[in-house]
Amino acid sequence: MPAPGFFERQTTAKRNTTLLVFLFALAVTLIALAVCVIGYLVTRSDTTNLPFHQWLISSHGLITAGTVVLLITGASAIRWLDLAGGGERVARMVNARLLDPSSQDPDERRFRNIVEEMAIASGVPVPQLYIMDNETAINAFVAGYSPNEAVMVVTHGALTQLTRDELQGVVGHEFSHILNGDMRINVRLIALLAGILAIGQIGFFLLYSSSHRHSFRSSGRNDSRGVLLIIALALTVIGYLGVFCGRLIQAAVSRERERLADASSVQFTRNPEGIGGALYKIGLKSGYLEHTSHASDMNHMCFGESTKMAFSRLLGSHPPVDERIEAIQPGLMTRLRSRLRDQPVERGQAETAAPEGASGFAGQSAGPNNTGSTQAGLSSQIGTVTQASELHASKLLNRLPANVRELLYTRSGAVQFIYALLIHDLRDDTAESLLANQSSAVVLRPDPALIRRFTPTLDREGDAIRLPALELAMPALRKLDPDERQALTRQVAILAQADGRVTLFEFALHSFLKRHLAPDAGQVVPVRYRSYRKVMADLNTLFSLMARAGTGSRREAESLHRHAIESFADRQSASKLTLNEKVSVKDLRESLRRLNQLSPMLKPGILDACAQCVRHDGKVDAREYELIRIVADQLDCPLPPLS
Repeated sequence: MPAPGFFERQTTAKRNTTLLVFLFALAVTLIALAVCVIGYLVTRSDTTNLPFHQWLISSHGLITAGTVVLLITGASAIRWLDLAGGGERVARMVNARLLDPSSQDPDERRFRNIVEEMAIASGVPVPQLYIMDNETAINAFVAGYSPNEAVMVVTHGALTQLTRDELQGVVGHEFSHILNGDMRINVRLIALLAGILAIGQIGFFLLYSSSHRHSFRSSGRNDSRGVLLIIALALTVIGYLGVFCGRLIQAAVSRERERLADASSVQFTRNPEGIGGALYKIGLKSGYLEHTSHASDMNHMCFGESTKMAFSRLLGSHPPVDERIEAIQPGLMTRLRSRLRDQPVERGQAETAAPEGASGFAGQSAGPNNTGSTQAGLSSQIGTVTQASELHASKLLNRLPANVRELLYTRSGAVQFIYALLIHDLRDDTAESLLANQSSAVVLRPDPALIRRFTPTLDREGDAIRLPALELAMPALRKLDPDERQALTRQVAILAQADGRVTLFEFALHSFLKRHLAPDAGQVVPVRYRSYRKVMADLNTLFSLMARAGTGSRREAESLHRHAIESFADRQSASKLTLNEKVSVKDLRESLRRLNQLSPMLKPGILDACAQCVRHDGKVDAREYELIRIVADQLDCPLPPLS
């Protein structure tokens, strides 16, 4: 059976969200009933010995159940609001350190190289990178509400104890979670678990308080202290019920996704021994996080189990390590045991395996049957990594001079690179006049000296380097303050329109920045349309532009446009939609915004139709790829490089 594609996985992620809500409601109901049993036993004499089912609907029962539900949902809401900061908030919660892009540590540079290559090869935005310096165990996780603001966190042990291939396998596993839409569920699960565990925490607090009180001479006070102690013990026991429910929810939501992420890692790297070796070392040394109080909350997010637990085969968020290894490839466990059992892992071992900038992927050069071309349906390539795309990513990064990459990692350098892209094809006097408009924010002011440092690379590499280099700059651009982000987006719009026209690349650049730097960039777009019927006008706008881009004459454009439209509507409806004489930037942006609100399973057809338009002449040049890429980006579809 073929592995599910990107859009199927997105749909599954939405179903998992529904499952999560159902399981949370079920856990709240069970905990509320358990507390009500205690309340019934304590207040039974005051309620004339009513049967439990009648007591439950009395004022005492309703107040007790309502209080429990309020406590649980309130605790979840508080944690939910606390995690509104997304992936960066989760990274700070576990005291992880933001990786300094200028770090000269060989393990950290190797980690960044692998992540950047994987990001470019898969079309996913480069995540912010964090390191848990105090954790010597091997583990990692990604967090965030969307790929636009994802963070990837690894332990110090993962950096120093894994070879390059093994670290690559871990990174591929985590990228799978980004592509599959798992991160949002994982962060929300932290908040829901906080509520489920709240009753037990109250019980622990009461138990601790009652055990430290002084004895009172009054027997009445002693009696009240005894009742309080009984209630505290009962709530503590119920707390264990909450822990059990929480672990079951983690296991129910997480286990299958971990298997899928393991398989995707092998698909990305084509090296089963990479991720297999990392899992084997976790089996030897464990991945338990010893220096964070949130290890239990985050167990479902991590590459391996982050905390010890009883009945791990039943309640573990991950399948047992040996099962995961054998699922990757039968017989792999035996090979790893004989090869790795007696091999000590030394710091920096993996860095010597490949020079900096070398490909972090284990695959070989692209073969004739895996070129990454658009001859197969474009949608089948969404959310994947091919040999061609990984080779392309590696070559691009190797061609980028070290000083240029270092500049892209800084806020000022990333901003000046944006300006360099905008003025690169302009005459010197025109460029100078455009950049004369000084921004009020110091970091956004044009710096001609810095801009000129990008010119040789843009001259040499041409259009092919623009979007990949922009992706490398995105982590630095996301560090801008919200006001600076909006000001930069406005500045780009002003510069793009200064000469009276907006080129295709200028539109792509502005749309990309607006999509990824907007205040709501981390939010998931809700589904509003479950058929094409209500967005036919938007499809007409998009295909009008694509048909013109893929042909050289109006007659060809009309024929191509009609063929594309007829794939989405019956002949009578399609006949009413004609090729637009002109597609404005505003119209295209609005159309893409509405098309992004389609159900995920309706988007593949749109991308395939766009690809058929631009490859009408038998090739896809850099500018046509940029057009396809911006459409995919606006539809939240990670598009890898195309040959």
